[in-house]
Amino acid sequence: MGRTQSQRHIKPLHWYVACRLVLEGGIDPSNILPHPPFSFTSKNSRRLLAVDERLATGSEATVLGGLKTKDVDVVASIDGIGPVLAISCKGMTGATRNLVNRLEETIGECTNLHITYPALVFGYLFVIRANQVLADRTVTGKTTPGRAIARNDVVLDEEGEPVEPVERFHSALCSLSGRQGIRDELSKYEAVALALVSMEQESIGDLYEAYPPEESPVRLEDFFATLYRRYDERFVVGAPRLKHRTRRLEWSPESPLLRDGNLADLDYEVRLSP
Repeated sequence: MGRTQSQRHIKPLHWYVACRLVLEGGIDPSNILPHPPFSFTSKNSRRLLAVDERLATGSEATVLGGLKTKDVDVVASIDGIGPVLAISCKGMTGATRNLVNRLEETIGECTNLHITYPALVFGYLFVIRANQVLADRTVTGKTTPGRAIARNDVVLDEEGEPVEPVERFHSALCSLSGRQGIRDELSKYEAVALALVSMEQESIGDLYEAYPPEESPVRLEDFFATLYRRYDERFVVGAPRLKHRTRRLEWSPESPLLRDGNLADLDYEVRLSP
């Protein structure tokens, strides 16, 4: 991700999010940008999900904001209704001194889109490398002795506790999360997640479970479930005459993707029909 955000490294996260919205969230893949490599057919009221890499695109959706148009990382839209669910994915490898500065653009992005689409369910997912300074000043996960982490790149101290800029960033994100109704504050997201990625050599790339704390409202475990709940409240329960178009889909266990694909490593459950 470079010093701040780099599309080259963040793109795989876009794909993860888009695919998860289909498999777990039951969102029609044709309504999502970037388009996941999935298609489905209906047979005897069963929805059969299959892999179709020809449909996959890397395109972001351009959304009309109240102040300017905005390219958003992952967006689900429904014809005649507009964007209904969106997730902005951001990442940072170091320079923790800049974390709080990122909040201005974070708040602005959310406000901009909610002005035009107050019903939009908007999520913000921020990923940081859990760089930890050790007693010998070596970089976590590196075998080269004595390679020091730059002070501004340290996320965890020697005890594994977050450094002050990360703590302040976490507190700010907590205050930006939890928008429930369309009349609520436009600058708040429906859900926010702060995810630290382990740099320990034996677990590199895995989610760092120790932070944020268990009681935090911005832990990744609650992120997607909150977005689905807000979506159902607004576009299904709150608009029963539209639910034939907006309700989330359930995938048949007989789907080619589920029957032939290798989904054993998923860290979430597929939304299956009875």
